[in-house]
Amino acid sequence: MPKKTYILGVESSCDETSVAIVTRNNKDGKPLVLANIIKNQIDVHKSYGGVVPELAARAHSDVIDLLVETALKKAKLKLRNISAVAATTGPGLLGGLLVGVIAAKTLSSVLKIPFISINHLEGHALSAQLEQDISFPYLLLLVSGGHTEYTIVKKFNQYQRIGTTVDDALGEAFDKTARLLKLGYPGGPQIEKLALAGDEGKYELPKPLINEKNCYFSFSGLKTSVAQLVNKQKRLTPQIKRDIAASFQKTIGDIIKVKTKNAISEFKKIINPKKINIVVAGGVAANQYLKKSLSNLEQTNDVKVFFPSMQFCTDNGAMIAYAGLLRYEKKMYSKLSVKPKPRWPLDEKAVFVKGKGIR
Repeated sequence: MPKKTYILGVESSCDETSVAIVTRNNKDGKPLVLANIIKNQIDVHKSYGGVVPELAARAHSDVIDLLVETALKKAKLKLRNISAVAATTGPGLLGGLLVGVIAAKTLSSVLKIPFISINHLEGHALSAQLEQDISFPYLLLLVSGGHTEYTIVKKFNQYQRIGTTVDDALGEAFDKTARLLKLGYPGGPQIEKLALAGDEGKYELPKPLINEKNCYFSFSGLKTSVAQLVNKQKRLTPQIKRDIAASFQKTIGDIIKVKTKNAISEFKKIINPKKINIVVAGGVAANQYLKKSLSNLEQTNDVKVFFPSMQFCTDNGAMIAYAGLLRYEKKMYSKLSVKPKPRWPLDEKAVFVKGKGIR
């Protein structure tokens, strides 16, 4: 009887430290998450209004060993049972990446098992498959604090980016708007909560690039307009904050919906599929307003939209372990000489776009 495969995954690219263990279900061969331990750093960074890289790296270092121990205990396994160690090697904050990669390489060396380098974006691209049957190819909308892009996932390890942001990522726009409204960190959940009691039609905000028939975004101008709107107020009352938050969120929803329709058209040209599966992944995919906006696309019979559950939307070790499992099964191991890559596009052949959301 062949030895059962267990992959330990390490994620430390930004402000969540996570260690997970993934295998396959004996009955149906589907991925099975045995442990997914996540330690966020909200308390570390909230007084600064954003992630401080040096503090993030130190916080990762403080908990990484404990998280490995906790994951093994949760999975009821010993280190000797682990088949390979996968770690996010980029993109992300260099200090944080180093903590996770060094921990993974150390385990690999001591246990004499393969080390597998994982692109953080690949983890997100595959995350919905942890719980749902989604066949290749599909259209990926990745929306997070550092990235906003449309990518065609043709099959595992084959990715074609068809659109991205030319400046700020969507999650970054949420965080910056939250700071302008003097809300807490992280900004996305605060905006969403505040918007529930706001009038989304109160303020007309610009929708950059919305009339261009492509899959590219621009959010910096929207952020500037929010700043100007805030500065115009004699007093930033709680209701004005709620109305701005609601108007901002609606504007984002409108932009995403139009651009996703453009991406569907592009997907059809390139793939010509019988049905269109769309996976929305990344931290911003947890936004319920965005979910509702995109789920409305399913009114078209040939479109199905998938979202990972909350624990797999934000950065997590399970998606890294699962990407590692797929690579392990194809013997796609990495050398211990591999170095972290703060910038690492999922589609390395993608056309360079001036701006933040690209590499």
